[in-house]
Amino acid sequence: MKNCLSFSDDVASALASGKPVVALESTIITHGMPWPQNFETALGVEEVVRENGAVPATIAVFDGKIHIGLDREQLEKLAKMSDVMKLSRADFAFALAMKKPGSTTVAATMMAAELAGIDVFATGGIGGVHKGAEKTFDISADLTELGRTNTIVVCAGAKAILDVEKTLEVLETQGVPVIGFGCDNVPAFWSRDSPYDVPLRLDQASDIADLWQARKDIGQNGGVLITNPVPLADEISALEMGQYIHQAINEAEAAGVKGKAVTPWLLGRIVEITDGRSLKTNIALIRNNAKLAAQISVALTVALKV
Repeated sequence: MKNCLSFSDDVASALASGKPVVALESTIITHGMPWPQNFETALGVEEVVRENGAVPATIAVFDGKIHIGLDREQLEKLAKMSDVMKLSRADFAFALAMKKPGSTTVAATMMAAELAGIDVFATGGIGGVHKGAEKTFDISADLTELGRTNTIVVCAGAKAILDVEKTLEVLETQGVPVIGFGCDNVPAFWSRDSPYDVPLRLDQASDIADLWQARKDIGQNGGVLITNPVPLADEISALEMGQYIHQAINEAEAAGVKGKAVTPWLLGRIVEITDGRSLKTNIALIRNNAKLAAQISVALTVALKV
């Protein structure tokens, strides 16, 4: 599958010279935000990574290749495209074989990052167990990917439209360490807090680098999930968000929205219900996660040189 990889010049140079690199997903561009905020956010997140000492590698599929790092023209093209597959493990190879354009979810980005030799990945929020999963069995492939693929994933928790408690249970079953970065409760995407205790806590990027190295030393495979609360100034309280989420879920059920369409539909509807506030918070949290991911990548690079 490495023959399917196409590296941008700056990412290839950074990897060859052992410089810090941060993988970034592309589903947030094609399915998470409207134009032009999606393009502006993609550029802004990449700049945050650079400002914190790492090279950004936004990942997407074009023309039968997994592109590790996109230039400005490619980012704009992706942000304007309407017929883009939302890729996870199940359909990743299909998009490559059929030469269809695709944006990468958390699971697909993890797969590509590991193939490319990138240890750290920043996203907004992971997928998880959907509400009502005891009837629908709707559980994101992100969770099983975290159990098998060697990547540090920095997020603001599971998306709050999900069943966070069940998501944590599945992560535990998969053997995924869930780390609260400077927090004792699992953050809830738009909100800094949730009713659920974080299983483990670390407060320094260097501590996360040490954990990663320890896992390698004992031959432990799988991902590490870093949950990073949205900045206080940008959060929407869990109590307030709960009302919007409840409304959006009821509307989605009434509209018959199912499968992969559920998450982008709900996120888009919540943007409408909140008059754009949730989108601003979404942008703030992904930038915050990109900053931490870059710091972790730098710490990993320093640790390897010691």
